[in-house]
Amino acid sequence: MRIVFAGTPPFAAAALAAIFEAGIDVALVLTQPDRPAGRGMKLAPSPVKQLAQARGIDVATPETLSLKKGGDAAAAVHQRLRAAAADALVVAAYGLILPQAVLDIPRGLPDAGCGPLKALNIHASLLPRWRGAAPVARAIEAGDRATGITIMQMDAGLDTGPMLLAEATPILPDDSTGTLSERLAAIGARLIVQALRDAVAGRLRATPQPAEGATYAHKLDKREAWLDFAQPAPLLARRVRAFDPFPVACARYGDTVLKFWRAHAEDAPARQPPGTVLAADGSGLRLACGDGMLVVTELQRPGSRRMSAAEFLAGLPIAVGERLHGAPLQPSGA
Repeated sequence: MRIVFAGTPPFAAAALAAIFEAGIDVALVLTQPDRPAGRGMKLAPSPVKQLAQARGIDVATPETLSLKKGGDAAAAVHQRLRAAAADALVVAAYGLILPQAVLDIPRGLPDAGCGPLKALNIHASLLPRWRGAAPVARAIEAGDRATGITIMQMDAGLDTGPMLLAEATPILPDDSTGTLSERLAAIGARLIVQALRDAVAGRLRATPQPAEGATYAHKLDKREAWLDFAQPAPLLARRVRAFDPFPVACARYGDTVLKFWRAHAEDAPARQPPGTVLAADGSGLRLACGDGMLVVTELQRPGSRRMSAAEFLAGLPIAVGERLHGAPLQPSGA
């Protein structure tokens, strides 16, 4: 069996590592171009590129695979895909749209009831719930009690193809997108190896996705990071976890932006204007919300590290009765 792998972040690198360990032949790896990272914002390769290069695997980093948008550069990558002569394309959090022309290139593994298996996707949700770009964060934000991994056959739709394998995992009360993604990455890595082996052996059977229960996981936006304290505290606590490690929930104290890394919801003793500081001590920064209060136990200010509430308040005291705001400071005259 010979495959091409397409992926970018650590979630995808876990799957690629498992494929290597399983002895599956990887002819070519597609990943996104190097991006600025770290304090110096120097160009850095993706985790998938680093792993592939360490294994001596050929890597392509196209800006797009659309022939209309990418022209000769995209056409050259299409040619490399054809030259790879792969049986299947495996995709995990790649981040670029794969046109049908690319999905049709592999020779295909045995039919599982949905035609030859040419392109398999490792998707971090239990489809059809949370199709789209940010399934882990949206599951946490929505208060879902469980999520999982679905291995699916890719088609022209957005995560609409038939399902081949799936496994659920609970969403723990303190799970962030970071911690849950790590757990899902391990499940996805194991399932894709199983799916490829079962496909070759003819043991896979595809199941169409049901029409009911489909939801869309919109891409995370930095503007969402601002917490609206008029919202219920349980929702804001879920957003703090969902937006860790990106875009990181935040609020404004005067002209200082505070990032919230850990928080939970509690009942409020009395109704106060949203964002009002109800208490500020070693047990947390307690903020009035539209319903209940948000207890922030780990936070950060610009130029500093993440701190417990006790450490933070020792350096930046915040008085009871002051207010935090869920919007950036507007320029004067705006």
